[in-house]
Amino acid sequence: MLFFYVRHGDPIYSPDSLTPFGHRQAEAVGRMLSHYKIDAIYASTSERAKMTAAPLAEILKKDVTLLDFANEGHAWQGLTCYSEALGTNTWLFNAPEMKALFHEPDFMALGERWYEHPTLKPASFRDKDYKAAIDRIQNGSDELFESLGYKRVGIGKYKVIEGNNRRVAMFAHQGFGLAFLSAIVGIPYPVFGTHFDICTTGVTVIEFNDINGYAYPRILELSSVGHLYKESLPTRFS
Repeated sequence: MLFFYVRHGDPIYSPDSLTPFGHRQAEAVGRMLSHYKIDAIYASTSERAKMTAAPLAEILKKDVTLLDFANEGHAWQGLTCYSEALGTNTWLFNAPEMKALFHEPDFMALGERWYEHPTLKPASFRDKDYKAAIDRIQNGSDELFESLGYKRVGIGKYKVIEGNNRRVAMFAHQGFGLAFLSAIVGIPYPVFGTHFDICTTGVTVIEFNDINGYAYPRILELSSVGHLYKESLPTRFS
């Protein structure tokens, strides 16, 4: 199976929508993905994600299945902090003081259990429950991929329930997406979030191969914007 993760187009966050340029990006990525014979289309319940998925759905005449666990509002509630350095609320991976903490040896040693670091426990860190936020995304991811034929049985390891050659596209967000992608491939969220990024309508392609009954998802492309170059659209936002 090939899984295509697409961040929404250039956004208007309030009200939730796309800019005119974002709509052009959505049309470009829809035309590109239509050549890959996508079998199923998923999207976050946010309007900007649904709008980005719409051109592909129209071209292929397919319905879009909505996934509320992918709505960025949930991730924003759970994976942000107030940054003293920036003077505002921001994603954990954007806060300079959090980036520094994430790379301390005692923090790195926790791996997947990074949220157990004493500094981040709810009682001492503005009542944020980062474990609950990560579990919500991991559980939603597990449910989605099990429905597609792959049951997670370890960190970045899936038992093949129904091997297939389907091609599946999902349209969602950056803040949610970095946690979602880290959950799929088994790279701790603080590491993934500080060292990788995804741009508007960037296409990330993940391959699920059957290797003796198991799949180890591999990222073939990360946030590709070839569709923007093809349509001669500006990439300055990327």
